Amino acid sequence: MESVVVENLVKKYKKAHKNAVDDISFSVKEGDFFAFLGPNGAGKTTTISILSTTLSKTSGKVTIAGYDLDKNSSKVRQNIGVIFQNPSLDKNLTAEENVRFHSILYGLYPFAPAYSFMPDSYKKKINKLSELLGIEKEIFKPIKTFSGGMKRKLEIIRSIMHNPKVLFLDEPTEGLDPISRKNLWEYLNEVRKKEKITVFLTTHYLEEAEDANTICIINHGKIQMMGTPEFIKSKIKQDYLILDSKNNDSLEKELKHHKFTYTKNGVFKVSLKNHTPQQIIKKINTSLTTLKIHSPTLEEAYLEIIGGKVNEND
Repeated sequence: MESVVVENLVKKYKKAHKNAVDDISFSVKEGDFFAFLGPNGAGKTTTISILSTTLSKTSGKVTIAGYDLDKNSSKVRQNIGVIFQNPSLDKNLTAEENVRFHSILYGLYPFAPAYSFMPDSYKKKINKLSELLGIEKEIFKPIKTFSGGMKRKLEIIRSIMHNPKVLFLDEPTEGLDPISRKNLWEYLNEVRKKEKITVFLTTHYLEEAEDANTICIINHGKIQMMGTPEFIKSKIKQDYLILDSKNNDSLEKELKHHKFTYTKNGVFKVSLKNHTPQQIIKKINTSLTTLKIHSPTLEEAYLEIIGGKVNEND
């Protein structure tokens, strides 16, 4: 079953010369981890805003958790969790009150004027999540005393309290320290597999997308490439051998003699497109000081795809 289906989605802002989102189509399977990547202004935030019902589309069809976005927007909202780039917390409330009222609004629990009146299931869940993200000591403190990172952690807790079928994460770990980021992803991966929650991620931390089932790269409002991380990397970058020697003149002569394809920029980068590392090394007699096999990273592939070009609108 597919949790997210996008067909020919278009968004054009007033007075804009080009579409911010330009006729894109894709789908995400239930329980999958889908990474939506692109530079600032590529159309990521516009797309995720439309899918989460906070922005109207110009045209196209969107289905979330089996519900048509146009016909059943309230049902869509009941089945999604959202963490946006900008905090959306009530600063006049405590952290726990923000979570409690959100849970009541979603119909998870009947209204209770204080934490002490809430059922044990609520207390157990909020205590577990606050401990996981390291804010258990601050959960009853006013939001106005929270740092940016602490507010982000609270938003994460609030967004997954109602066990959404689709969780939209727009730069969710921005401002988090490395340990909190690691703990968050361990939890998200655990709950995704256990509860079959679909995770839809936009991020600038490309290492967070390495474990995605599917990566979709968007630029200038159009999808540039989509596939598994391995597919993305294999189509864009080739493995190569890094060689260096105290006698680079001799090394270069051998590379030329055997007609190996290489580039030289401080060290020699020898293409592995037509040869295995073993085949190359067996033919090199010059003594080497460096010998490494370089495999393409997602970041290298991503940068090559987008070419450093961005849109003015997102």
